[in-house]
Amino acid sequence: MARMHTRRRGQSGSDKPVTDEPPEWSDVDADDIEARVVELAEQGYEPSQIGMKLRDEGVTGTPVPDVKLATGKKVTEILDEHDAGSDLPEDLRNLMERAIRLREHMDENPQDFQNKRALQNTESKVRRLVAYYRGDELDADFTYSYDEAVELLD
Repeated sequence: MARMHTRRRGQSGSDKPVTDEPPEWSDVDADDIEARVVELAEQGYEPSQIGMKLRDEGVTGTPVPDVKLATGKKVTEILDEHDAGSDLPEDLRNLMERAIRLREHMDENPQDFQNKRALQNTESKVRRLVAYYRGDELDADFTYSYDEAVELLD
């Protein structure tokens, strides 16, 4: 499949192995995993970072290869249950941060046309994601603007 804002095709990534149960070498209790997920969220880690930390460090020294297999819930579901989730989805937050950085760069360097195009592409992605999340995870009348993004992320 082709990329959205270029003419190139991307490299294919790896697929997760198809399995319904965690491996036998990972025998961590689901409650311990949930407690560790909430603890990492309170330390300021995002859901993707939490998954990587659990994969690499684990709970009490035992790695957790897949949180959903071990607990039956995704990391974001666990965070929502314990009211530790953020107000914005992680992908939208990251794109907004990038758009803010690019906008500040464009204010300092108005002749940088490559980054002007990158800003347009990023803001386009943000608007599409806002339309996707509107009503479910965002307010029904939420619209993206630079000022709104700065206000939300500060």
